[in-house]
Amino acid sequence: GVKNKGCAGMSYHLEYVDKPGKFDEVVEQDGVKVLIDSKALFSIIGSEMDWKEDRLSSKFAFTNPNVVDACGCGESFNLG
Repeated sequence: GVKNKGCAGMSYHLEYVDKPGKFDEVVEQDGVKVLIDSKALFSIIGSEMDWKEDRLSSKFAFTNPNVVDACGCGESFNLG
């Protein structure tokens, strides 16, 4: 999902859950299920999520076509 947070206004929120909420969207690829909170759906529609690793970090990286502005550190974004 997304939360109101950071200098640009919103940030992505990931957490483990045992089962989907009543209105959650379930996306499955390569045997991995991702649940999307229904309240966040319009903020992230059309987005891609990838796993990135380098020598310093391992993290999920998001490409969201709805983002119009992001903070310098890349932790938060604005949809306009």
